[in-house]
Amino acid sequence: MPPVDPESEDLSAHMLVGGLSRSGSPDPRGLIMSRRRLPFWPLMFVLAIVSVFSVIASLAFGSERIPLGEVVAAVTDRFAGEPAGRWDVIIWELRLPRALLALVVGAGLAIAGAGMQTLVRNTLADPYLLGISSGASVGATAALTTGALAGLGLYAVSTGALLGAVGSALLIWLIATAQGGLTPIRLVLSGVVLSSGLSAIASLLVFLSDSERAANSVMFWMLGSVGGATWEKLGIPAAFVVVLAAGLLAVHRWLDALAAGPETAVALGINVAAMRLALFVCLSVVVGVLVAVSGGVGFVGLIVPHAARLVVGARHRVVLPVAALAGAVFLVWVDVLARVAVRPQEIPLGVVTGVLGAPLFLLLMGRGAYRFGGDR
Repeated sequence: MPPVDPESEDLSAHMLVGGLSRSGSPDPRGLIMSRRRLPFWPLMFVLAIVSVFSVIASLAFGSERIPLGEVVAAVTDRFAGEPAGRWDVIIWELRLPRALLALVVGAGLAIAGAGMQTLVRNTLADPYLLGISSGASVGATAALTTGALAGLGLYAVSTGALLGAVGSALLIWLIATAQGGLTPIRLVLSGVVLSSGLSAIASLLVFLSDSERAANSVMFWMLGSVGGATWEKLGIPAAFVVVLAAGLLAVHRWLDALAAGPETAVALGINVAAMRLALFVCLSVVVGVLVAVSGGVGFVGLIVPHAARLVVGARHRVVLPVAALAGAVFLVWVDVLARVAVRPQEIPLGVVTGVLGAPLFLLLMGRGAYRFGGDR
């Protein structure tokens, strides 16, 4: 069969309908679905409005509750150039950067989750599947317990986490390629093995630390938080998430073909090995950046993309935008719940997402289609 331009509308005629069931046969509930469930643009409009409302509403919640009317007044006064009010510093310097970072991290993890599910051809994969977060944990733990990057000040932990994430991604690539290439099953096995080893190293560093404060900081960071958000910390993760989203949308047809299987992708003239490598590198870097600023926040990249596929179908040109907005809204409200559940104390984000996500994960597993995409 002659190659088909992956950017053409004829791609759908050459693609498998459905992913893989547990038996490996085509499954209409899998990664590629030709029928949408809800109209895309109306849903995007609703999600965009909800995103804006969620950010504004979240500014009212914290160790001290601010009336929503005061929040709206503070926002409008700032844009109108009015003098700063009573809540101005709390809203603009503490809560708004935090809400926006939750928005960025939620969107980024959801997009990365959709990409990871395509890379390993399974809708129950998530951004942390390959051990990137474990590598980030080692880097952050080393920075906190040894003071190796103390000269970087507030950026020491984030820098250590990013270095650890990039290092773990490099190790996974070396292990997988040494075994014969970046196939889904090799990526998953390499990631699982490396994740276990890196988690053990992080635990050992905490155990050997003679600083109780550092150990507590490590444990809280590992479970995820956006409490350290500042305006200065927003730019880098936001830029990486925007670039990742734009890049994946630009090659959405290639992603559809890759999800359908290597045979389909090759028939369409796609270099599967190069595509997998590029996707792996991009996802690893972005996940590393997000983990560096927020710690380990589980289940967002697992549940949100899967739910998006159930709502709008599995074409990447509709899944990616819907997942991004849904993930953003989800994490903003998770952060609100983390702040108010045991006020004035704060629950780590990973605890909240775990409590909410574990039952949903079991529900999704019951739907089938959780076989990884084979050794090709």
